[in-house]
Amino acid sequence: MIRHNFLYVCVIAGLFFTGCEKDSPASIEEETQEFTGRSTWKIIQQDILDQSCTGCHTVGTSFAEQSGLILTADVAYSQLIDRVPHNQVAIDDGLELVGAEGLSSLYKSYLWEKINAPDKDHFYADHPFYGAIMPLGLDFLTNGQLEFIRQWIVAGAPDSGVVADSTILQDTVRYEDFLFEPLALPESGIQYHIEPFEVQPNSEVEFFMRTTGDTSGPVYISRYELMMRPNSHHYILYGFSNSTPAALLPPEGVVRPIRDENGNYILSTFLSMQYHVFGLGTQWRRLDYSLPPGVALYYPNVHGFDHNPHYYNYSDTTIIGEVYVNVHMVDPSEVERVAHILQIGDNNFYLPKGQVTTVVEEKYFDQTLYVFELFSHAHELNTEFAIEIAGGERDGELVYISYDFQHPPILELDPPLVINPGEGFRLIATYDNWRDYDVSFGFLSTDEMMLLFGKYYTD
Repeated sequence: MIRHNFLYVCVIAGLFFTGCEKDSPASIEEETQEFTGRSTWKIIQQDILDQSCTGCHTVGTSFAEQSGLILTADVAYSQLIDRVPHNQVAIDDGLELVGAEGLSSLYKSYLWEKINAPDKDHFYADHPFYGAIMPLGLDFLTNGQLEFIRQWIVAGAPDSGVVADSTILQDTVRYEDFLFEPLALPESGIQYHIEPFEVQPNSEVEFFMRTTGDTSGPVYISRYELMMRPNSHHYILYGFSNSTPAALLPPEGVVRPIRDENGNYILSTFLSMQYHVFGLGTQWRRLDYSLPPGVALYYPNVHGFDHNPHYYNYSDTTIIGEVYVNVHMVDPSEVERVAHILQIGDNNFYLPKGQVTTVVEEKYFDQTLYVFELFSHAHELNTEFAIEIAGGERDGELVYISYDFQHPPILELDPPLVINPGEGFRLIATYDNWRDYDVSFGFLSTDEMMLLFGKYYTD
């Protein structure tokens, strides 16, 4: 079911750059000067809205009447800030066009939902009545434009001042829609392919499979890519603790389901799970994640890796699950800092039927942490997942929030978030148990979880 593709390639510097032109220092300076003296909002208006949005969102157009939104320079700011959308479903979901509350406003922003093309899969699957991704009929906004707007919203969406780095706009790459297809082989690393498997109607499939012999020794992982067929709940790549007893080490290449055909948990699978070391994973169908320069995840690779796909299917037809994973590796000489996995959670909570329940969990640290990634994990009853700094002078400061249990945002922090000794994280997860039975922690998508994952390095 799983295939390994090895490709270690040495690339001579400059070999593939023939015919490419790099911007000269003069041209870069000219681009930078172009933004000098303008506020972040003015740049958004003149370089994004005026170029990509006002063709439709102008007084007198049918698009403006249907959306109730004018984006010309004379009224755009007042049209966006603290206004509800002209879409009843979005109003019912508690969205504003753009709020002024910082990070929490980002994931309640109808504007952000409508322009965030890289999250297009979530947009159409989870919000079928929100309309279409904007701008309609034109190219998606560039990655730089999206990041510029994102930083502006996170900063409170001010109408004056500079709150985002204008050099971000030099990133002119645009999201391209994708179908499920094999990933290209990594230049230095390994590709795993979890071959197609069936997920029967009204069921879930979750299993583990161990691979060994992947490399000749310890590995340093600097980047990973994942591509999954639709209806994936998650994919996780685990390592095994060096202390894993030989008797509990699973055989190579054998599918180990988490449940039997009657839905009962399989004890032998759970016995091996207690020796797992979380490696990498996602709930996103397509992910390409790079650690910061000079930072890598380290694995001794004594016992190989354990692959964990989870698919759900609550339709009346059989679907197919399939996963491609690329693990990019670097030479130890290129590693300046070793990354560590941050994992905090609570598996001892209880959600009474018909009630809204908020669960709080805290964890503190006795050393300095430089956190460069955060993301949450919960299931379908979760309505909000907030992360605050706990302890110290910043106690209660909001650093992460998610309103989307299926595709929680992956927050990349550059520079890293510094957690000082005696400080930590406070997880605040709210659940609306609309079912007619009580719910607690469990591994089905219809059970619940409360987990924070991330990556950090230390001094």
